Amino acid sequence: MRRAFFLVSCLGLGACAWEPGQGFAVVEPTVRAAYEPLADRNTPDGYQQLSSNYQVLVDGASLRLSGIELIAIAGGSGGGFNPANPPPGYSLCHGGHCHRDDGALIPYEQIAAEMGGGGGSSTVATLPVTGPLNLLAPARLAVECLPDCALPQTTVSQGRWGIETLQLEGTVRDSRVPARFPGERRFRWVLSQAPTSETPAAVLDGTMDLPSDRSTPPLAKLDLNLVLTARLFDAVDWSTLTEGTDGVVEISDTANTAVHAALKERLATVSPEAEVTRGER
Repeated sequence: MRRAFFLVSCLGLGACAWEPGQGFAVVEPTVRAAYEPLADRNTPDGYQQLSSNYQVLVDGASLRLSGIELIAIAGGSGGGFNPANPPPGYSLCHGGHCHRDDGALIPYEQIAAEMGGGGGSSTVATLPVTGPLNLLAPARLAVECLPDCALPQTTVSQGRWGIETLQLEGTVRDSRVPARFPGERRFRWVLSQAPTSETPAAVLDGTMDLPSDRSTPPLAKLDLNLVLTARLFDAVDWSTLTEGTDGVVEISDTANTAVHAALKERLATVSPEAEVTRGER
């Protein structure tokens, strides 16, 4: 009741200025995850054109998240970070980011901050997301915060999405003449967290600017968005994949390990987006 009265009072005044002794930001998070077609890749019958001249039609897409972490990164001097010699837990630094051991792509500045002795990164709150989510019928979900949606004094600069399971399935065909394989093929890609592990199957990092201090309005609406597209499949040479006995190409099978790994790395380049609105509803 006290929080509701506080928010109503803020709305009545248009915005609330911080006064000594008040708390910091109260975040109201929502989450939306989708697989969406790209307008410039549409074919007349609903397939999506790939850069490889294959075409895909995704007719099943589901996602289960282990949660979304709101992360604050403390400043620091960088500790002599050198992309040519990444610190433990990182490898293959290029294009402004390094590959972390859990599969995430981490910007140079974040790694430098972690090495700078300024406290590194810390999880301010975790957003549990019940699933699975149907990516072909996306909905915006209001979610809770653990331990609390009232944030301490900090600046949240990153949202880290932990993927427990991702499944994409559909049909692929070749638009080249002559085709590299005839007709259409069914495919399925399943990325899953190991049953005995607490480490997510993949981690996606997105940036945000969410100050929690006395200089900004206390109410912070946080709309988090993850959009997957056909670009995920651009690097796949579908003619090299092995079909199962049922005629379905199971990309996660051991026979297709290299493509499974390439898709996972491609997924790691996807950055979720965050929209922050202060003092409004």
